[in-house]
Amino acid sequence: MLKVTNVELNFGGRKLFAEVNLEFTKGNCYGIIGANGAGKTTFLKILTGEIEPNRGEVWMDPHSRLSILNQNQNAFDDLTVLDTVLRGHQKLVSIIEEKDRLYAAEEYSEKIGMRLAELEGEFAELDGWNAESAAETLLTGLGLDSAKFRRRMGDMDAREKVKVLLAQALFGNPEILLLDEPTNNLDPISVRWLENFLINYENTVLVVSHDRHFLNDVCTHICDVEYGKIHLYPGNYDFWYESSQLAARQAKEQNKKSELKIKELEDFIRRFSANKSKAKQATSRKKALDKIVLNDIQPSLRRYPFIDFQPAREVGNEILAVENLTKPGIFENVSFSVRHDEKIAFLSPNTRALSALFAILSGQDQEYTGSFKWGITTSQAYFPQDNQKYFAKEMPLIDWVRQFTGIEQSETVVRGWLGRMLFSGDESQKSCKVLSGGEKVRCMFIKMMLSGANILLMDDPTNHLDLESITSLNQGMQRFKGNILFTSHDQELLDTVANRIIVIDRTVVFDKMCNYEEYIDAMELNR
Repeated sequence: MLKVTNVELNFGGRKLFAEVNLEFTKGNCYGIIGANGAGKTTFLKILTGEIEPNRGEVWMDPHSRLSILNQNQNAFDDLTVLDTVLRGHQKLVSIIEEKDRLYAAEEYSEKIGMRLAELEGEFAELDGWNAESAAETLLTGLGLDSAKFRRRMGDMDAREKVKVLLAQALFGNPEILLLDEPTNNLDPISVRWLENFLINYENTVLVVSHDRHFLNDVCTHICDVEYGKIHLYPGNYDFWYESSQLAARQAKEQNKKSELKIKELEDFIRRFSANKSKAKQATSRKKALDKIVLNDIQPSLRRYPFIDFQPAREVGNEILAVENLTKPGIFENVSFSVRHDEKIAFLSPNTRALSALFAILSGQDQEYTGSFKWGITTSQAYFPQDNQKYFAKEMPLIDWVRQFTGIEQSETVVRGWLGRMLFSGDESQKSCKVLSGGEKVRCMFIKMMLSGANILLMDDPTNHLDLESITSLNQGMQRFKGNILFTSHDQELLDTVANRIIVIDRTVVFDKMCNYEEYIDAMELNR
């Protein structure tokens, strides 16, 4: 068990947490969510002891071992991959090192013999004889080639290092496992392996993630970091989101009788639980929803932008035809056509290829061979991964938006668009050059919505966004009546928006009408 009692932390002149009281128990996975800057990673650091709270305490069972995903990819460059994984269990490593030192001693004594006997006993208790094979099993599950197990970490690329460090955190079955954005830079099949691993994990897991699909699959509880408090709710992310929205709607309907509110909440819980019962999700498997108390469901104070792309006209029969498109050194002979009602997710092991393709299709890049042709009824709105050029000029935010609404539009109209993207009051006078990454992305959505385009080209639009903005974007893309061509690392967005998957690895290697889960199923069969 891990227990937090009356924890308070003041950080940078403000109170980051106050009166935090939580218990994390065996067999559960806790997803830690909150707006950017709310303190999710800081909370993990309090749990590990890296940061000392101003008040309160963190208690952990003294017989428990805590493991955390190391964020420093270069910390083990001088070790082999296998040795790096073993470093996840420091006590075991210390025993191995002391054993080796004593066995190598020039003179053998009774004292050394007695100590070696003790070490051998502890080594066996920790299943030391199977340690290397257990480490290899983790690495194999995460998709790392066995030929690389004896290589130096310094010779591995960044994506491979992420897998090794994740295996290190999982190694040795720690009683408490803390994971900060564990799916970052993982390929889809490795993410699915990790999901299945955590669903079946019998100890305590705390995870910070912006990946809603991952949170839905593995979490039995959600810890919501909001306005200095951390509230614990049973269920996965979808349950937390939908129940909090229901509670918020009920809070607005002050005249609704209490009995009707309770019945509505009971019906919601029953319906949600039934819908999820056939899925692999940990929420159903561990029956967390069966124990929910209705008063636990509270309206969230979190604010969500309103993202709604409305095409000014419908597309005709001809949408897009791409023939033998080639970008030297990046991709070659890429051909495909787009039909009505298709929302296509583009995937590639080389993300530069996807950005290059979208830059060409949007007219931003003229350096290519082959051809593409948009239908005469189409109009495109483009979301680039790098949006810096759109914010290069010094101007107030309200004038930035006015560029796209038309000079004749009233200030009220412009402020209305800013309000939809959570910019209110004096924020309209903020310089567009000093906006954060997430704020710039929300501004780009305003630009796209104002265009009235019936084709959306979106290159990884969830970058820099918090969960609230990602959820709103997801809903907006699902509602959109035109075509979408997009790339993303967000599994939930891929699975709920795309009805066709195109994979480019130098050229088109996969093109099928299917959703993202069906694509991953096909890839696992061929692995």
